Amino acid sequence: MERTVYTVSASPHIHAKHTIDSIMKDVVIALLPAVIMAIYVFRWPALWVMVVSILSCIGAEALWQKLTKQPITITDFSAVVTGLLLAFNMPATVPLWIPVIGGVFAIILVKQVFGGLGQNFMNPALAARAVLLASWPKHMTNWFLDGVTAATPLAILKEGMGTGVYENLPSVSHLLIGTIGGCLGETSAIALLLGAGYLLYKRIIHWRIPASFIGTVFFLTWILGRSGMFQANPFYEILAGGLLLGAFFMATDYTTSPVTPLGQWIMGIGCGLMTTLIRLFGGYPEGVTYSILLMNLFVPLLDRYTQPKVFGEVKSNE
Repeated sequence: MERTVYTVSASPHIHAKHTIDSIMKDVVIALLPAVIMAIYVFRWPALWVMVVSILSCIGAEALWQKLTKQPITITDFSAVVTGLLLAFNMPATVPLWIPVIGGVFAIILVKQVFGGLGQNFMNPALAARAVLLASWPKHMTNWFLDGVTAATPLAILKEGMGTGVYENLPSVSHLLIGTIGGCLGETSAIALLLGAGYLLYKRIIHWRIPASFIGTVFFLTWILGRSGMFQANPFYEILAGGLLLGAFFMATDYTTSPVTPLGQWIMGIGCGLMTTLIRLFGGYPEGVTYSILLMNLFVPLLDRYTQPKVFGEVKSNE
């Protein structure tokens, strides 16, 4: 008589097909359309910024783990993703020492010092971008397109607030294709949406944070307006700037986003609220970076206070 042998083990008992390696590789694949468009629009300088940024992140991670006698984990592609996202938050004209400093800061001071992958309290690429922007604002906001200085659409909107704010702007078709000034990864809406669709299809990310993030920016911008109540084009505001890049590829980072559905809704709405307020009333044309970083700090609280009650749980007498 044939006997069936069962394995008894401690929880968890549910296994998913996704691994760290496979997730990071899928994110890289999702970013490839934006990589191609960045090289097409900004030519070879864009490629060099991306290559240097990625190599800096890989090198910093390998060096830190070697010096601290940890296992070398650069093959899990997490450093590659950080380097690529960091490059996407820079213009093609930055001196190449900028992505080197940014990569070292992102990997060592934001990721490894706090315990490595899964332990960092904020998005490494965005934290590095914020530091670089504060330290070298001229390099980080030097926008060129085809050898000519080209202001970003959000910068034009910021300068024109109170007048005909949507006059003399690049067309929506330029925003969709990406033939505008800006950071490497924020110009082509079509490329970013293709990558986002791939991540959603592969179930690497959930739609709650991007939908609530983008939806909040849409409605608040429409209501508050650029030059008065309901004096705005919310569709244009969504396509311009780094909103799509931040909403789909950065706010959804596993380590720095909530795990509960309610927490994810709050995260997205909070990011959208702060992004809109910075864009309309702050000193910067764009607010995606700072909104995500600020909401990253609230993630532990969101996870703690939005946990669903366990069925049959006995109330504590303390």
